[in-house]
Amino acid sequence: MDERPNAPQDVTVLLHAWRAGQAGAYDRLIEIVYPKLCSLAARCMGSQPSGHTLNATGLVHEAYLKILGAQTPWVDRVHFFAVSARVMRQILVDHAKANHRQKRGGAAVKISLEDAVVVSPAPEERLLDLDEALQSLAAIDKRKADLIELLYFGGLNQAEAAEALQISEATVQRDLKLAKVWLYRALNQPPDASQAASGTS
Repeated sequence: MDERPNAPQDVTVLLHAWRAGQAGAYDRLIEIVYPKLCSLAARCMGSQPSGHTLNATGLVHEAYLKILGAQTPWVDRVHFFAVSARVMRQILVDHAKANHRQKRGGAAVKISLEDAVVVSPAPEERLLDLDEALQSLAAIDKRKADLIELLYFGGLNQAEAAEALQISEATVQRDLKLAKVWLYRALNQPPDASQAASGTS
């Protein structure tokens, strides 16, 4: 067993101890996962415009309230960070929807998946576009949509994503290529085009 401080096993043990009501488990868990969650929040906030109503600290705290209130039956460390990523993405999407004042349409701007997540020229609008595209992808292939969320919003590496989705790393690599092609097409279609409900493979 890995005896290093803050080893992944520690998080899994503490998650189960916390759920079981063990005294001190929550405080120790927060001490270990807080830096990782701050890093995740900073990654999520990196694509947001200046003057956003949230900052990374606010995002972490708002996410905590939702995570703690959900009473999720935690499986392990990867599951915890996967859920945290999903919660943070939804918070950003909700804020973008609340602040969004621009109508869709106008000149099309071709954009990659990485651009949509990290350096979009219109971050809030593109975040909403990406969220819509991910929902469409999830409707036809949930695993691929979950993979994109884990890698691009959750900051998980491919091995961790494979563990979370219970698939091989080879499958992760194949699914990622197909999902990126599908999302690129969805993000770059003309605003008035209707997207055919086609598969991803």
